Amino acid sequence: MVSPSIASATDRTSITWRTVARLALMVLTLLFLIVPHLLYRAVGRPSPMVMAFLNAVGWIAGLRIRTTGTRLRRDVLFVSNHVSWLDILALGGAARSAFVSKAEIGSAPLVGWLADQNHTVYVQREARREIHNQANDLRNALARGRPVTLFPEGTTGPGDGLLPFRASLFQAVIPTPPKLRVQPVLLDYGDEANDIAWLDPESGLDNFKRLLARKRPVHLTIHYLDPLPDIVESDRKILAEAARAAITARMAEVARPSAVTLHRL
Repeated sequence: MVSPSIASATDRTSITWRTVARLALMVLTLLFLIVPHLLYRAVGRPSPMVMAFLNAVGWIAGLRIRTTGTRLRRDVLFVSNHVSWLDILALGGAARSAFVSKAEIGSAPLVGWLADQNHTVYVQREARREIHNQANDLRNALARGRPVTLFPEGTTGPGDGLLPFRASLFQAVIPTPPKLRVQPVLLDYGDEANDIAWLDPESGLDNFKRLLARKRPVHLTIHYLDPLPDIVESDRKILAEAARAAITARMAEVARPSAVTLHRL
């Protein structure tokens, strides 16, 4: 169910001067970085411009990030909750991560091209015949050493709870490739999680406009949790359950101080 704040915000979503200004800055950032990015690609070198773009666009959108825990930098699959399109800017920029995404994103105008530049791995969740090929694509992406993020809920959630994890999405890392670790991640938008979240019936465009129109910054804490033990990485269902349990436990820890404060009031 959509929270009243989101429903009312959706009803009044409109283009504001703040939305236009931020969108203009994003376009200028893209134009400024695209030439050096293409030059890096032309000579076959990894382009730092992708991370620069994600960080810059996140900042323009009002995203302010702090982190806790130890982030693994290579040979890691991040398993994270999914709240908003801002998650991509946050983990892509701060953690230099590529992503696993639904295939429809790859065919979207501009957004698909931008996703390609970050080496996004596309999956067709309903195409069972493609599972083997898609698993190979993810293994190849992980073999490059760069972090890859999986959102096993399969869609965006409310931010203060988790949807069921789709165990089938973990098939690509069963058995776990050598050196690869699986690290759960909690994206915590605090008390404003429900307002930030992109949920039905709000469209992606309306959510984008609404967040760009905000006066206040969006504060996000990225919690890098302990990597899962090797023993759970041999079965996709056990792996999915262990990752979900770790994120749920941290979510409860984060919410506890707020609950105590409200009780005292």
